[in-house]
Amino acid sequence: MEYTDQMKNRVKRIEGQLRGILKMMEEGKDCKEVIMQLSAVRSAVDRTVGVIVSSNLVDCVLEVEHKGEKTDDLIREAVNLLVKSR
Repeated sequence: MEYTDQMKNRVKRIEGQLRGILKMMEEGKDCKEVIMQLSAVRSAVDRTVGVIVSSNLVDCVLEVEHKGEKTDDLIREAVNLLVKSR
């Protein structure tokens, strides 16, 4: 699978958010503020997982359909990846 610049930028943004959270913790910021930022990171990670899995699924389905094979197993695997990521 080829990871797009968009996907990589999402991960870089998450990395920046995590660094910001660590700085907040080192500065002794309020617990609520830290938790809000951690929740934002969690949401960003979930969205990134979804983007990567869906992009990969589309590529795989097109390849398998081109070969004339069934896509059921691929779809099941993608759903399992999404479930396990939670």
